[in-house]
Amino acid sequence: MTLLRKISFAYFAILLFVSALNYIPGMTDENGLTFGIFALDVFDDSLHLASALWALAAGLISHRAARTFLILFGALYLADGVFGIFTAYGFLDLAIFTNESLGFSLSFGRIAANMPHIGLGGFALFSGLRWANK
Repeated sequence: MTLLRKISFAYFAILLFVSALNYIPGMTDENGLTFGIFALDVFDDSLHLASALWALAAGLISHRAARTFLILFGALYLADGVFGIFTAYGFLDLAIFTNESLGFSLSFGRIAANMPHIGLGGFALFSGLRWANK
């Protein structure tokens, strides 16, 4: 099994966990914010679950499928996180179509809310591009 397939399986586990966060007692505060930082709704949960299933399928299929997943997923999630800093909303969960932009902000809350997508997306993109032959 190649490194990229193993990474895809790790993304499956991470994204599956993230899709379940709203349903684990104690993970949200009294305002419904996960870890007190960001709100996850059914669109976010669906996006994370679909991404988890995509990661699983890619890892099961082949090294090439895993590489394709990591590059595409990475680019999309990284861009979504960066976009979130500029608007307060992402495009992957269609929030930019349902919410008005709050404008650019480098506040702790805005950065913290977008770091999961920036981190996961950045690492996936890096992995798919850098470790293609491992």
